[in-house]
Amino acid sequence: MSINEKVPEDKSLDNSLALMQEGYLFIKNRVDKYQSDLFETRLLGQKVICMSGEEAAKVFYDPERFQRTGAAPKRVQKTLFGVNAIQTMDGQAHKHRKHLFMSLMTPSHQNRLADLVMEQWQASATKLEGAGRIVLFDEAQMVLCRVACHWAGVPLKESEVKERAKDFSAMVDAFGALGPRHWKGRRARRRAEEWIKEVIEDVRAGKLMANEGSVLYAMAFHKELDGTQLDTQMAAIELINVLRPIVAIATFITFTALALHENPEWKGKLCSGDSDDLERFIQEVRRYYPFGPFLGARVRRDFSWNQCEFKEGMLVLLDMYGTNHDSRLWERPDEFRPERFKEWKGSLFDFIPQGGGDPAMGHRCPGEGITVEVMKASLDFIANKIDYEVPEQDLSYSLTKMPTLPESGFIISNMRQKE
Repeated sequence: MSINEKVPEDKSLDNSLALMQEGYLFIKNRVDKYQSDLFETRLLGQKVICMSGEEAAKVFYDPERFQRTGAAPKRVQKTLFGVNAIQTMDGQAHKHRKHLFMSLMTPSHQNRLADLVMEQWQASATKLEGAGRIVLFDEAQMVLCRVACHWAGVPLKESEVKERAKDFSAMVDAFGALGPRHWKGRRARRRAEEWIKEVIEDVRAGKLMANEGSVLYAMAFHKELDGTQLDTQMAAIELINVLRPIVAIATFITFTALALHENPEWKGKLCSGDSDDLERFIQEVRRYYPFGPFLGARVRRDFSWNQCEFKEGMLVLLDMYGTNHDSRLWERPDEFRPERFKEWKGSLFDFIPQGGGDPAMGHRCPGEGITVEVMKASLDFIANKIDYEVPEQDLSYSLTKMPTLPESGFIISNMRQKE
């Protein structure tokens, strides 16, 4: 019997298979079915509460009610995050580590990255002009890998770019995967951690110079609350947690190109390079297209909310995709309408493509500002710096595959730079 008699209970011995089959829509389908912002189910043999919407997000990001310790499965830590990384921390230790990340992602860093991205796109365009068919997702990964490493101060040979970019991408691709994709992600993480550990060790030994103020320097010499340095393994993991998400923006860039292709009337609106139009467009890309499906946390201590009893230690999932498509928050949520962001009030809990809440204090992604600026620069490049053709291809994407992407990776042909 459910511990919450007034809360809908999804009748199944275990819904793990249904989660894999329904993907991004698993929680939303049941929220719609039960007409309730939360329901109880079983996943991997344990009782889980799933919830969606702005009010649910406010509760989920209350540190007095929820903690991240024990929420991320080891299979996700061993592919996406790294074992015992910042995403698994709570309390003062988390705030101290988060301050490190926030100091590396200030507006000046965001702008620097955006400038580097535009420079790298233009260099790639010069090299690829007349090259025939280009898979935008693959090219975006390499552009972003070069930029991320250059900005962070991590040495990267051109001959290594493709391999390193694919490893970063494989870590992301593995988080919702079973079988070969999962094991590919684990192998990619091992390679990346060994590479970055060696870089950290060389910096600490004085064999490699790292500029003070660079990401590499900050991670190599960061001290914990007790004054001890991060061990090389953890320093490598957290440096990867700066680099990997930048490379992952390739997914958003690919969806940006798809949005421009599916909404050609916006090409004229964006030709002025107006920053407000660029930002509204990419914010709608982040809202409309699938990126992260849901987030997990564990109940810190017993409490009641919305006639539901949350028991200490219980796993709770917050629906990111469903909240970003909630018709109570977004008029006609299943339509792509960038102009909606003219009226958006900037709530920390209704628009959560990379999590909710205050990024400085909680678990919202600290690199969200970087994502926005890199996407704006990339959109400006795609819309205003090049001409290209979109040949016949499969541009569909599956909402059951987590994470997802247009099947073709968005192929362009006959790319040439504008005068």
